[in-house]
Amino acid sequence: MEVKRILKLEVQIPAEAFFNVVGTKDENLKFFEEIFGLKIFARGTSIIASGKEENLDRFEEFMEKVSSYFEVGHVLMPSDIRNLAIGFKLEKESPKTQKEEDFADTILFSHKRKPIMAKTPTQKLYVETIKQNDITFGIGPAGTGKTYLAMAVAVSYLKQNKVNRIILTRPAVEAGEKLGFLPGSLEEKVDPYLRPLYDALYDMVDPEKVADMIEKKVIEVAPLAFMRGRTLNDAFIILDEAQNTTKEQMKMLLTRIGFGSKAVITGDITQIDLPKTAQSGLVEAINVLQDVKGIGFVKFSEKDVVRHPIVQRIIEAYNRYEEQNSKE
Repeated sequence: MEVKRILKLEVQIPAEAFFNVVGTKDENLKFFEEIFGLKIFARGTSIIASGKEENLDRFEEFMEKVSSYFEVGHVLMPSDIRNLAIGFKLEKESPKTQKEEDFADTILFSHKRKPIMAKTPTQKLYVETIKQNDITFGIGPAGTGKTYLAMAVAVSYLKQNKVNRIILTRPAVEAGEKLGFLPGSLEEKVDPYLRPLYDALYDMVDPEKVADMIEKKVIEVAPLAFMRGRTLNDAFIILDEAQNTTKEQMKMLLTRIGFGSKAVITGDITQIDLPKTAQSGLVEAINVLQDVKGIGFVKFSEKDVVRHPIVQRIIEAYNRYEEQNSKE
């Protein structure tokens, strides 16, 4: 006998957030029907599903997971919610042993056998979005794990032979026109601006192996200017500090991405170091690419800071200060 059950989001969310769950012209509901094997439709601000009890239980669990993101103040686009549904289905269809379950959210084990995993709901969404999209934008304050988690996924993909190489890049904005006046070779000049990427890499891969992989061009760490004129096939590309790219630089990198590649763009739009006359390429990309298929956006907040607790308090204090000054 068919069972009908009315499912309601348990948390109070704005009406527009509910429509993000349902999708334009109920496209998400049709997607959920295929994923969960149910008949689903919306009535008012309720979702009504009918079908087998087991499928209803899974769908209800999924809806509770979606609700938890809105409950803590995160915004999910319709595409984000579809990505969550795919990840949820794959997770449920792959039964794990108890030992595996303990590390279910582990992206990668470091060379010291330390599990690297997403720790907050937004970080989990971020990892799932990276896996489901060709290009992912991770936007938010320092300490939220944007670059570190992207690096973990990249190393994991390399180990699984899903990509042939990792390309790590960031703009050397602070050097600007004075780069040529600094002592040393070009590599030595730009090295300080790439150091944070090396630090994350050394935390995951044995430093001796990193040196060997860099020598063999399996891992490439280079300033953004070095990407011009190239086509990046079968690569995992991470662009860090993307708020400091110009509009031209951002478009240049995004159009370098070739077949079999995946890219993650990270940045904090509150920390732009460009001249005031230049618009950030990251800000423009957020406005231009929101509805492009295959591109995902994840926004972090101070709630996702996983560094020392004082970092989160510092970010909150600055946010309050800037908000007060803007009002004045």
